[in-house]
Amino acid sequence: MSFKDLYAIATEGSTWSVKQDYDVTFNWDYDDGRAAMMGLYAKGKEMQWDAQTRIDWEQELTEDNPEGMPEESLPIHMAGCYLKMSEKEKGVVRKNFQAWQLSQFMQGEQGALICAAKIVTQVPDVDSKFYAATQTIDEARHVEAYRKLLTKFGVSYPITPPLKELIDQTLRDSRWDMTYLGMQVVIEGLALAAFGQIRDYAKNELCGQVNAYVMQDESRHVAFGRLALRDYYPQLTDAERKEREEFLLEASYLMRDRFDAVELWQHLGLPIEECATAMYESGFMERFRNSLFTRIVPIVKDIGLWGDYIRNGYTEMGVIDYANSDVQKLQEEDQFIAQQFDARRKHIQRVIDRAAGAQHAAE
Repeated sequence: MSFKDLYAIATEGSTWSVKQDYDVTFNWDYDDGRAAMMGLYAKGKEMQWDAQTRIDWEQELTEDNPEGMPEESLPIHMAGCYLKMSEKEKGVVRKNFQAWQLSQFMQGEQGALICAAKIVTQVPDVDSKFYAATQTIDEARHVEAYRKLLTKFGVSYPITPPLKELIDQTLRDSRWDMTYLGMQVVIEGLALAAFGQIRDYAKNELCGQVNAYVMQDESRHVAFGRLALRDYYPQLTDAERKEREEFLLEASYLMRDRFDAVELWQHLGLPIEECATAMYESGFMERFRNSLFTRIVPIVKDIGLWGDYIRNGYTEMGVIDYANSDVQKLQEEDQFIAQQFDARRKHIQRVIDRAAGAQHAAE
């Protein structure tokens, strides 16, 4: 079966083209560059992994709750239309919501793949080109991993309009720093929080593994954008920084609203207004929407885009308090949790091997 046959809603063709207008930049100065950036590049090389072998794809998914997520993670779990359903019908909704969410991860990762490749060609610094090259292969691996996971689900969904609009805006801008800002800071930063919800709450080991390993890479990618932009933005005028703050705030709203799942509820034949109200009032989703900004707000402050416009905007969104989050600590936790998944898998394999050896000896 072709992957396109898994789409529950038809896509608008098999490809999407975004016109580009920017210069490809060569740099003939091959000095090592910034120590922090070269250290990140070294780490990017050392931490490459194979999605086919690091993850145990033989693990099974349950039909009615593939990720093994708690019931309250479904944003319409208290909606009247959902409460009236049979257990089988509820299982269909749970599975499709999880597939829809993972599909947005996969579509976003392809956007990140293309943006990382654009950064390689466009950014003037050689050390940034080097690191962006490692990120490009990371993003390809992430698309591969989510594609394999969705294939096991047996259903997928097209990219949502808000996510597509943000990727379109990011790619169409000819300035290299806007690619960083849209992808490395906004999309990657907010995606980390979304991945973390599944990594931390999923009872299914396979789904937890995929998201933990992707997060391990993504935390480096956000650090990359942080390093590059922190050096660049002090050089801009107040007007130039204000323009970027306006882009950031619009992008933040787009990313927050990409999780409204309107297309999904329509496809499942559910009442949109009732589902939208339930999502808005869901305690889990409220925490989820707010946690989306734990990674982005402190980075925005750190890179120097912290004028009145962005501070007022984040205050109105109710996320300004995240400015004091410890991003470095979050990145270290991402690394530690991924290592825990590796250790758990190795332990399970040792037990299996010992059991097989004991059985062989008995025979």
